[in-house]
Amino acid sequence: MEKIEILDMTLDDLAQIENCLISDFDDFWSASILKSELMGPNKVYIVAKQNEEIVGFAGFMRNLLEVEIMNIVVKKNCRRKGIGKLLLQKMIEKAKNDGAQEIFLEVNENNKIARQLYQNVGFAEVGKRKNYYKQENAILMVKKLLLA
Repeated sequence: MEKIEILDMTLDDLAQIENCLISDFDDFWSASILKSELMGPNKVYIVAKQNEEIVGFAGFMRNLLEVEIMNIVVKKNCRRKGIGKLLLQKMIEKAKNDGAQEIFLEVNENNKIARQLYQNVGFAEVGKRKNYYKQENAILMVKKLLLA
């Protein structure tokens, strides 16, 4: 695999993502929702780039001593190559640097690959939200952060 760079997301990145958001990244969020997230207070968004092409992105929201991961999305043709893990690790690093003590996220209970990734980096399942994703349940997960 060629080198992946993890960088802060810019509005120019958003324009590149917008052109292929639904076809390449799933119908997770619209470009307008993603733009409002990127511009919002207490929001941190990053991109994974390979040869200047965005192959993934992720974001979180800060809330005092907690961070909530809003999304981790990898292009369909780039999945299962460790890009999601790189994005997750960078968000954990940024959360620690911001002084967060915990990171929360919701994941579709049927997304076994993502759940395994989160467990492998220290997230624990702490609850369930029924019908969170239309007709599918979400598993609430948390990772406690040790401050340096």
